[in-house]
Amino acid sequence: MQKKLLVVLLIGTMLLSSLTGCSSKAPKDTSETNASVTKAAKTEDTAATDTEDTGAEEAGAAQGKVLNIYCWNEEFKSRYTDYFEKAGKLPEGISVNFIITPSDNNAYQNALDQALLNQKSAATDDKVDMFLIEADYALKYVDSEYALDVKGDVGLTDGDLADQYQYTRDIVTDSNGIQKGTTWQATPGLFVYRRSIAKDVLGTDDPDKVQEALNDWSKFDQVAAEAAAKGYKMLSGYDDAYRTFSNNMSAPWVDGNKIVIDDNIMKWVDQTKLYTDKGYNNKTSLWAPEWAADQGPEGKVFGFFYSTWGINFTLLGNSLETPVSEGGKEEVGNGIYGDYAVCRGPESYYWGGTWICAAAGTDNLPLVKDIMLTLTCDPVTMKQITEDTQDYTNNMTAMNELANSDFQSAFLGGQNHIKLFAEAAPKIDMSNISSYDQGLNESFQRAFKDYFDGIVTKEEALENFYKSAIEKYPELTK
Repeated sequence: MQKKLLVVLLIGTMLLSSLTGCSSKAPKDTSETNASVTKAAKTEDTAATDTEDTGAEEAGAAQGKVLNIYCWNEEFKSRYTDYFEKAGKLPEGISVNFIITPSDNNAYQNALDQALLNQKSAATDDKVDMFLIEADYALKYVDSEYALDVKGDVGLTDGDLADQYQYTRDIVTDSNGIQKGTTWQATPGLFVYRRSIAKDVLGTDDPDKVQEALNDWSKFDQVAAEAAAKGYKMLSGYDDAYRTFSNNMSAPWVDGNKIVIDDNIMKWVDQTKLYTDKGYNNKTSLWAPEWAADQGPEGKVFGFFYSTWGINFTLLGNSLETPVSEGGKEEVGNGIYGDYAVCRGPESYYWGGTWICAAAGTDNLPLVKDIMLTLTCDPVTMKQITEDTQDYTNNMTAMNELANSDFQSAFLGGQNHIKLFAEAAPKIDMSNISSYDQGLNESFQRAFKDYFDGIVTKEEALENFYKSAIEKYPELTK
């Protein structure tokens, strides 16, 4: 049943979905040719049978000479290169091939899905060995036999995994309680604010005092009004606060086959409409050039909701007057580097994360295990990653050591943001996730943008959401 379900999801994704990795893009054209549909449907008849023979038994054969890793950007490649290959851990005679397909318009999932469907017939050196997935669509792959059991098949032990944050294990655990992936990062979210603007609006930039002022949504709204009176925007755009609401839903998006719109999501709608009408936001959208500019030297935005990766990978770069690619340095004096700080904000949440899966049919299982052990289970390596990159890694011992140390982030004005992340990470609750999260979240945000822009009513936006959702997932109902 699980195999059949994944095949249906893979085909449905290839033909209908407009999902993306992190950003909200225009919908994918779903007018696929009949030939494509027929080809995919024929694949279904053999895929479930094929996976019977592509599990750990085949993976236990002699180690192959090429390790194929499917991912959507360079992040994992840099982690692998810096902390595994450069450490001399790659066995002699094995080459590593990264198949990188950007997430835009679902291109990454489409490429991965096709490779997994063809896994049985692929040449030995072309088989998928490892693939990466994100939280929003993790269950699509986890609830299948295309991803191996990291303990029973790959060979990681309870002891190896014991120091990882529980939510990072829950998110890749299938309906039978089997863990099908592992990750080097944990991604609790915080509110990142401009110190200079906080001083002007609140009279202080001290993180503890700013937190007192933003401790709940009522207080957050009050500060938004105070910021507006001073000529600032509280948030940049429509989507900035979305994850703080969607990650705190009381139940999953789907109950049986019925789409359920949680009250917490409607709170985001009402708040965002209020902020738009009162001028508390700048009417931007995530990943748009205007949104990125609001994080830079000319920006007048009080703050942004960001998780761990967003601070060091996205916000830092946007803050610089002269980009590193043009010779700029990551230091005080370049743009507003050093003018940001973090606090918990009105509500705990998480955003994103990347998990490593071992592909059924891999002929490089020993190497896959070694990579997983080094990058997701070794506290020394994970502490080093955080010290080098300021990313927050998935090891409680290592992170607590840094949280209680004199670790500082120059970008955050000398603040030890690891301490706040260490307090937030254990509180993350994954009980409300579903395999439909990415598609429904994106459809909901896209539908209600028209409402915020005044193009449609709230009721019309809701109907447009249902229409988009059911086009993506015909098995669902209102």
